Amino acid sequence: MTKNNRAYLFIAPFVIVFLSFNIYPILLTFYYSVTNYSGMGGLENADFIGLDNYRRLIQDDFFFQAFFNTIRIWGLNFGVQIAIALGLALLFTDLRLKLKGLNWFRALFFLPNIITIASVALLFSILLDWNYGSLNQMLLSLNIIDRPINWLNNPTYAQSWAALIGAWMWFGNTFIILMAGISGIPKDFYEAAFIDGANWWQTFTKITLPQLKPILLYVFITSIIGGLQIFDLPMLLTDGRGAPRGSLNTMVLYLYNQGFSFANFGYSAAIAYGLFLITIVFSAITFKTMYRGQVKVKKGGKK
Repeated sequence: MTKNNRAYLFIAPFVIVFLSFNIYPILLTFYYSVTNYSGMGGLENADFIGLDNYRRLIQDDFFFQAFFNTIRIWGLNFGVQIAIALGLALLFTDLRLKLKGLNWFRALFFLPNIITIASVALLFSILLDWNYGSLNQMLLSLNIIDRPINWLNNPTYAQSWAALIGAWMWFGNTFIILMAGISGIPKDFYEAAFIDGANWWQTFTKITLPQLKPILLYVFITSIIGGLQIFDLPMLLTDGRGAPRGSLNTMVLYLYNQGFSFANFGYSAAIAYGLFLITIVFSAITFKTMYRGQVKVKKGGKK
């Protein structure tokens, strides 16, 4: 073996693992999506049905209900999460305030992110319990409500709580990313703005937001990818089928139930590819929207 060919030995483990655990499952899932595979026996028991699963998908009202459920949960989650994270990041990086104890607050805010989702779901199931939950007991004692509210049996409340719990878990991670992005903006920009008499809002809109655009794009796209795949919290908060009245039936939960509850792996594989396409479309729209109006560099190096 020549000296140059020895390099292939070093990349071989990664290539083998990548092909085995990434490419092969993707291709196998696509094969399942064009069959009626039920999960019983080997692939020889699956009949090729072409694009029937995809035709069913675009006509499936339950899938579209799951899609809009996912968008509503993610939208509220991201709105609350980015508002809190950005507000805290601006507060802790403000040159005029010079707040102390930043490392302690980082650890405190990031703590919910490292707690297992099963523990979080159990905790909030107890807090939101209809009869004995701490939230209802506190509201009753303060005379804010006159009778207990069944938080997890009302579609609007259930979706809102799923979103708020997710925001509580992930805002610390977003806070750290945004704070790192703001800290990377040259301090000279702010000092010059302060000398010129710029107020807080002017420095935020004219300096911070434009400089933070790549970080916000990253946060938004990763949030979309994660939000469209929300599964564990809605499943653990309810009966595993998306109750009440299907309000917590997200796309991945619908995919899971089609495959493992109804033994319809072919159709669940088609749902997976539908989810993949939706994620690409949303990410592309986000990227296009955030960079709309940006000055383009023409050929020859001239703007």
